[in-house]
Amino acid sequence: MKGSSGKPRAGAVRKAAHSKQVGTGGHGRKALEGKGPTPKAEDRSWHVAGKRKAAQERYEAAGGKGRAGQKGRPGAPRGASGASQRSRSGDESEIVTGRNAVVEALRTKVPATTLYLAQRVEMDDRVRESLKMATNRGIPVLEVTRPELDRLSGDGGVHQGIALKVPAYEYAHPIELLDEVLASDETPLFVALDGITDPRNLGAIIRSAAAFGGQGVIVPQRRSVGVTAAAWKTSAGAAARIPVAMAPNLTQTLKALKERGVFVLGLDGDGDVSLPGLEFADRPVVIVVGSEGKGLSRLVTETCDAIVSIPITAATESLNAGIAVSVTLYEIARLRAAESA
Repeated sequence: MKGSSGKPRAGAVRKAAHSKQVGTGGHGRKALEGKGPTPKAEDRSWHVAGKRKAAQERYEAAGGKGRAGQKGRPGAPRGASGASQRSRSGDESEIVTGRNAVVEALRTKVPATTLYLAQRVEMDDRVRESLKMATNRGIPVLEVTRPELDRLSGDGGVHQGIALKVPAYEYAHPIELLDEVLASDETPLFVALDGITDPRNLGAIIRSAAAFGGQGVIVPQRRSVGVTAAAWKTSAGAAARIPVAMAPNLTQTLKALKERGVFVLGLDGDGDVSLPGLEFADRPVVIVVGSEGKGLSRLVTETCDAIVSIPITAATESLNAGIAVSVTLYEIARLRAAESA
């Protein structure tokens, strides 16, 4: 049909009767055949069963105890695991405050440079012991006013009339730390921090690691708390006994540990593995904990062999990092003790 202009009206053109439908030439045959049988859970790398299988294979390849048949993993990039014995804050000193923290630091022979006592400080057993140890070791003892001690302690510091000046903390190398533990014929148990910025959480984690058989704590170089005076104090002196290692890149460090046969367990309330009866407890383990607000980062989560959850009542929304690590370390220590009994 033609319009007034003599041209066919749009939409009124019919296909010729002899036109044929062109086929696909078999290109769609593969799609019709389907994708075959669904792989087993353990053969899917992203599935929890697949991660468990991969971790078991790494463990067996490492000789069953986290050893890779080599010390220091020659050829490994330095950025993958940290810088050996490198101070995080240059030559800046730290002030350890509080009677328990000071006496514990002196007992463990932290290389202190000055002991500060407030004028007319109340002498108790801890102050007397601190004064005696400092004198015997040749550490200068200075008597200062309380306002001066307040200034040294910083904002909110509770010094209880005593403080100790110590050099900046020297961090261990994560892989060297692993080698030291393996050389002692112990089963490695570490804690790694992902995005935790509260020094009190770090101090509590160090203290828990010391209490439940942990051999070290790993902190990232960026966006993370370091071993400050506040961490020293919260650890109640445990920071002098439990080494802290620094990782320039936490994800790469965790991957390097995995290559050495260490199982990486992340803590998260929505984890797919329940803590009670954890089957990885007797293996070399690094527990990774994130901040209470943000949790584990995406890259760290993808690196973990399993995400572990701690059963809690519905009335409690979550546990803070220090408590979550304490509960996990206790359960691993319990399971290891039962295994060796």
